[in-house]
Amino acid sequence: MRKLLLTTVAVFALTTVTAQDITFGAKAGVNLAAAAVGDKFEANTVTSFHIGATVEFAISDTFSVQPEVLYSLQGADVDDITINTNFINLPIMAKYYVTEGLSLEAGPQIGFLIKANAKEKDSSISFDVKDSFKSIDFGFNIGAGYKLESGLNFALRYNLGLTDISNSDNEDAKWKNRVLQFSVGYTFN
Repeated sequence: MRKLLLTTVAVFALTTVTAQDITFGAKAGVNLAAAAVGDKFEANTVTSFHIGATVEFAISDTFSVQPEVLYSLQGADVDDITINTNFINLPIMAKYYVTEGLSLEAGPQIGFLIKANAKEKDSSISFDVKDSFKSIDFGFNIGAGYKLESGLNFALRYNLGLTDISNSDNEDAKWKNRVLQFSVGYTFN
């Protein structure tokens, strides 16, 4: 954890010192979230959303670093129960511009669990299950984006959760987030 924090601080410090251009933005979009849940459970996709802010540090004409702060609703359907998990995610994306406006991106992400609840499919009553999950999730993102000259931008990203966030000792209850995100954003020039 300390190494990740120190690396994050170092990346921010280096990009701030050497950045040629800094742009701020906002983004929102749809999540198609699921989870890898042990071997005995099948987790189906739930549709939710994310919203947040971005800062892009241009290092050169073709390379930039983009840290983000995102509020993301995730989760999965397991058997007859829908589990919703809400995270504050902090991805740091390295972006390579293949051509004008079109970028490929990849980078690590740390997520902080804000709340988690479960609900049976035929019921309107939900109950708190936050204690069933660890409070921190580590993941890796990969994706692509396209930015128009007007500042409007579009992105497709896949988040692969790397850590088991289940508090259960049961091997069959492991939970790793899997989230496909479609985003629309605006960059303020």
